[in-house]
Amino acid sequence: MITREEIKNLASLARIEVTDLEAEKLTKEVLAILDYVDQIQEVTGVIENKVSEHRNVMRDDVVTNSSGLYTEKLLSNAPSREGNYLKVKKILG
Repeated sequence: MITREEIKNLASLARIEVTDLEAEKLTKEVLAILDYVDQIQEVTGVIENKVSEHRNVMRDDVVTNSSGLYTEKLLSNAPSREGNYLKVKKILG
């Protein structure tokens, strides 16, 4: 629960002038916002509990081809090369 005095204190910290009428209105608005945040937290808590029940099953990484098997074929299409590397223009001075 937030009070009118706390709203005035927050306004003071933010260097905002707030009248008593504005503080009263802001108190109601902040309470409505906080109630809404509570509702969202309840829903996300339920969702988090359901999500944690499921696990992502990943397969192990397995090398399916031998190293360098396609290197020559790929590099033969390059406009310029140096050994087993592509040769490109220098872009940084």
